[in-house]
Amino acid sequence: MMRFRRCGREAVLVEVADLDAALALYDAVRAASLPGVVDLVPAARTVLVRLDPGVTSPAVVRERIAGLSVGEGGLADNGTVEIDVHYDGEDLAEVAAHLDVTPEDVVSLHTGSTWTAAFSGFAPGFAYLTGGDPRLDVPRRGTPRTRIPAGAVALAGTFSGIYPTDSPGGWQLIGRTTTRLWDVDRDPPALLVPGVRVRFREVTG
Repeated sequence: MMRFRRCGREAVLVEVADLDAALALYDAVRAASLPGVVDLVPAARTVLVRLDPGVTSPAVVRERIAGLSVGEGGLADNGTVEIDVHYDGEDLAEVAAHLDVTPEDVVSLHTGSTWTAAFSGFAPGFAYLTGGDPRLDVPRRGTPRTRIPAGAVALAGTFSGIYPTDSPGGWQLIGRTTTRLWDVDRDPPALLVPGVRVRFREVTG
């Protein structure tokens, strides 16, 4: 079930039931190449459809989206990125204790799955990664940190993510990487766009 929300003359916000439905809708709209649609921004339960009002209108876009055939969920494969991680995060021991496993188990669970960049948010280049081991379900920190360094690898709920720049944040820090997540001189600037698969690889030294 889709619900359309007014979002001015240059966008349509489509609400759906859950993350799988949002990703399926994102794929369907992207594949349809609707005239005048210039950008798509998926989120946990919505897809923001940006349009050129000189080419189309919100009413036309709503009608065409409502008529699309939407699949069962998931994202089309957009390639795979391997990310090297030093698993020495400040919260690694606490995460392990919360899950009643060892820190080594946390690392094994994190590296043992293929994650998928589902959507972006919070900061440019920050991707919400899904599809990890369901045992890696941890709460956000009770008190967020005022500064988390760029490259911090973290967990929150069933998501994993990598902080692209120094910023505040409340996720549980389990490691760090030197991989650059956001680069304005790269096309696209974000390394992890929706549909990219991510494999984490432990490095030492």
